[in-house]
Amino acid sequence: MAALLFLGGCAPKVVPTEQSFTLLDGTRQNFEALRGKPVLVNFWATTCAVCVRDMPQLVALHQRFQARGLQTLAVAMRYDPPALVAEFARRKPMPFGVVIDNLGALEQAFGGVQGTPTFFLVDKHGVVLQRIEGEPDFSALAARLDKLLG
Repeated sequence: MAALLFLGGCAPKVVPTEQSFTLLDGTRQNFEALRGKPVLVNFWATTCAVCVRDMPQLVALHQRFQARGLQTLAVAMRYDPPALVAEFARRKPMPFGVVIDNLGALEQAFGGVQGTPTFFLVDKHGVVLQRIEGEPDFSALAARLDKLLG
């Protein structure tokens, strides 16, 4: 069962807007370009059985909410070989941004990731609203997104 951490009560963590990343297709982007839209960030690995098993649910969640403004990023951990990530994305298309965090810069920007999967729900202002460690409850996450997206 996932540990669900709401970040209310402590100082809000804001994702640095200048934090840049490269998508699997070679496109360079930063979080400034994502401002104005909520973002679901999933730290995952091809060696994580839960991550691989749950990827279709993440795809379905993204497809359900993308028309309402949700952006989704799947961030492969730095220890995940880029060739395996690319092959996984080729075999199981992901309709959202896929990032290989080969230097761990995104992981650091989010305060560190102890295990996969780890999800972060970021609001349209770049504030991290929620951190979910482990397998998420996708129906609860969908309900939260439904409220967030109005």
